[in-house]
Amino acid sequence: QVQLVESGGGLVQAGDSLRLSCAASGRTISTYAMGWFRQPPGKEREFVAVIRTDGTTSYADSGKGRFTISRDNAKNTVYLQMNSLKPEDTALYYCAAGRGIFMSRMRGAGAYDSWGQGTQVTVSS
Repeated sequence: QVQLVESGGGLVQAGDSLRLSCAASGRTISTYAMGWFRQPPGKEREFVAVIRTDGTTSYADSGKGRFTISRDNAKNTVYLQMNSLKPEDTALYYCAAGRGIFMSRMRGAGAYDSWGQGTQVTVSS
């Protein structure tokens, strides 16, 4: 398995931007699809974005046009750029690594076998 550590969360105001990072160790992420999920207070974990090994991406409707996922295989790191943040984006954000290739499956948490501990994002109105 690959070990994942998220960073970059914090308390921001609505309309601000944040860039989350997910640093991997133990294995190269170049052969993994990498996803971001989030868990809002009192709610279930939900899909945010995924980037496959070929660089193709998919986003939840909630983040389309505002969030951008990217990967730097040389740095073994995945990023989530979040712009125009809203209070409803408040959540614990998790990074995950999985071996799947089908985008529809990679939008589900069950497709991933390695998870980070999460980084908190709080957006005030």
